[in-house]
Amino acid sequence: MAILKYLDPQLVLFVQADKRDEVLELLVDALDKAGKLQDKNLFHQAILEREKIVSTGIGIGVAVPHAKQEGYTDFFIAIAIQKRQGIEWNAIDGAPVHLVFMIGGPDNRQTEYLKILSRLTVAIKDEERRKKLLAATSPAQVIALFEGC
Repeated sequence: MAILKYLDPQLVLFVQADKRDEVLELLVDALDKAGKLQDKNLFHQAILEREKIVSTGIGIGVAVPHAKQEGYTDFFIAIAIQKRQGIEWNAIDGAPVHLVFMIGGPDNRQTEYLKILSRLTVAIKDEERRKKLLAATSPAQVIALFEGC
């Protein structure tokens, strides 16, 4: 199971926004526009509720907001890249976030979800890959950086 399977060029956004909720809304809008969401408002609310439990800012300039809901048949990942000052996310290391990976999908496939999260985490812990993601200028370049992951 490769991360590439869950990526889509239309779900790679280069954003200027520097507020967490604004970036979350941009990603949810992109997912909805791409036909990935059954109920945009319900999914958005689930993402916000998850953030209230504990920040999904995992450190090293990365956040992984996520929501699993009933009725979805597969997982998907939307990516936001903010190259400038970063996004205040209340991350565990206190650093601003530059890379956001929003994961959504079915609530009844926890094992698959954990595998996706594990592979994604390993991929983004690679400092060289994070630098290349921030230097990317197109969705195709971003997606190519996950080949073999």
